[in-house]
Amino acid sequence: MPAPAATVRSFHDLRVFARDAVPASGGDWLAGGHAMPLGDPRLRLAAVTVPAGTGAVTAVPADTFAIVVAGDLAITGADGATETYGNDDSLVLPMGAGFSWSSADGARVVVMAYAAQEGTGRGPVRIDREADLVRSNPPAADLLVGETPSCRNHTDFTSADGTYLCGVWDSTPYHRRPMRYRHHELMHLLAGSVTFVDEAGRTATFAKGDIFLVEAGASCSWESREDVAKVYAIHRPA
Repeated sequence: MPAPAATVRSFHDLRVFARDAVPASGGDWLAGGHAMPLGDPRLRLAAVTVPAGTGAVTAVPADTFAIVVAGDLAITGADGATETYGNDDSLVLPMGAGFSWSSADGARVVVMAYAAQEGTGRGPVRIDREADLVRSNPPAADLLVGETPSCRNHTDFTSADGTYLCGVWDSTPYHRRPMRYRHHELMHLLAGSVTFVDEAGRTATFAKGDIFLVEAGASCSWESREDVAKVYAIHRPA
């Protein structure tokens, strides 16, 4: 019998979530926003409105993945290098890094931050959607229905403790039986589509351009009938 929907960990459409973005207070927009409880004190998911203008952050409090949902955002690291981010571009602001920012028209940003015990010493890291990918492990054979897919990956950022990873992944089509997620994973689909069904029977299909989260504790199947590619931010506890 399916579990009651109110008690089920599941998936969330983050473009819908981002509609409730809350304006940042002052220059440190990382500290504000409309938050989604994740049940883990080390993690923070929020949607924030960055105002037009400029500001600076002396030291990022947590390893922070950020994706620009709408608008423009320029980030200048301590080395003086500036990267400009537009719609659907993403980056990691590592714990301890300092940066300044500017936005001509303002931006809506979704962030997922992991409070690691120590930083990596890195400055801002752009997620490279054009990176060369290398072969990675497919889903476990006992979960697959049909053919084993060919999967590839490139990791742009790994936290100092190795539990928070951000990068790009792709795969040929596959169908996977329900799996209990032991990690939180934010995904931004760059190509293809995927259909999830959770243990309450709730179904959703996400397609190219969609941004969504699968919570730790969720039990979901996966079915993709075409090649898929995604940007990901994963926290997988040790």
